[in-house]
This record gives sequence, structure tokens and C-alpha cells, in this order.
Amino acid sequence: MTEIRVLIADDQAAVREGLALLLETMSDVTVVGQAGDGLEAAALAAELAPDVVLMDLNMPRSDGIEATATILAANPAIRVVVLTTYEDDTSIVGALRAGALGYLTKAATRADIERAVKAAAAGQAILDPAVQRQLLAAATGANTGTGNGTPTAPAAEPESADDLSPREADVLRLIAAGHSNREIAKKLFVGEATVKSHINRIFTKTGCRDRAQAVQYAFTHGYAEPGGK
Repeated sequence: MTEIRVLIADDQAAVREGLALLLETMSDVTVVGQAGDGLEAAALAAELAPDVVLMDLNMPRSDGIEATATILAANPAIRVVVLTTYEDDTSIVGALRAGALGYLTKAATRADIERAVKAAAAGQAILDPAVQRQLLAAATGANTGTGNGTPTAPAAEPESADDLSPREADVLRLIAAGHSNREIAKKLFVGEATVKSHINRIFTKTGCRDRAQAVQYAFTHGYAEPGGK
């Protein structure tokens, strides 16, 4: 595997340093920079062009959602993985809409973080199980709050305007679960070329320009399945 260059963004120095030490123990992972707020994260991302940014959400000057949007507007090839204490609907959906490809809570283990960083570098999504349940609950209208006592309105059903076929919807769900084209082909008993054709049609119908946007679309339009299956 090619070396994965990671930028850490967190306003707590102890957290940044701890994450840097943790990441440096992982094979094929190198920490190229650390940022203490969203503005610094965006500036360092522009300067260093890391493969992955490990992003906190609650930071001064510019929060993680704004920083994610700024970073990806300048360089869409960068992958952002959120690592935060927040798992409310607003934070999760806001981060995904800004372009984050992974979302973990700070209860994540070393193995969880390594898996998320390496998956993101490969263009695949990784969501904390609790975060995924929260998203799915909101998407189905089963959620009753944001985690702070604030009621949440049921999410809308997928718009019929996207006109996805049943097989395209299956492929979109599997993309959201983090599966590669090869894995999707095996699960659906088709060739990889067929999977690529389905993905191209999904992009055209949904307006997504890449796999990361397709993941966001799946979770914000109700296509993701419980447990990422």
C-alpha cells in the first residue's frame, strides 16, 4: 500500500499529540501536520495536500464542518474522516454534506481509526455503528431527537426524480456500506464492468461526481441499510 499522509485537526493539543503517536504506529501511515482550528486545518491542507484529514468538529475560528467544506472545495481528492464526541443528527448530516467520507466518535478504538483512515484513503466510507444507526433512524423518521432533547423531523423519502432502478439502488447501498467494486460484483453475482456501468448511471441520475458524494447521497436520501449490509 502507498504511504497514507494524514493531517490531524483538533483544538486540544493533548488529543492531537496522542493521535499523532497512535497513527505513527500504523503501517503505511504518516502524520504530515497538525492543526489547532479549522482555519489552520484548511491552510495546512492546501499547503500539504494530505491524503486524509482526521477532523474534529468543535474547533475555534472555523469548525470542522466549515473546514471540511473549505478543504474539499480547494482539493476534492482529499478525504476527510471526522473524529468527534458529537453524534447528533445535525453534526453527522452536516459533516457528510460538507464532504466527510468517514465519521467516528472518540470512543473509537485504534483498530477503528486505522480502518477508517485506510478505507478513506481508498475512497471507501466508514461510519461508527452508533452514527450509522442515528443516520438510519433519522432517514426513516424513527429518530425522536438529536441527542440533546431536541425533536427531529422525519427525513424525506428518496426523491423519485433520481429514478434509480432496483439494481442501481442495491449498488448504491453497497457503496454506502464501504464495499469496493470487486466486492459489489461478488455480492450481486455480476462482473466488475457491470458494476462500473451501474455506478456511472447512479452518478448521472443523482448528480454525484464521485464515490464520496454517492455515499453522502445514500445516507441523506434513505438508501443506506442498517448495519451497512
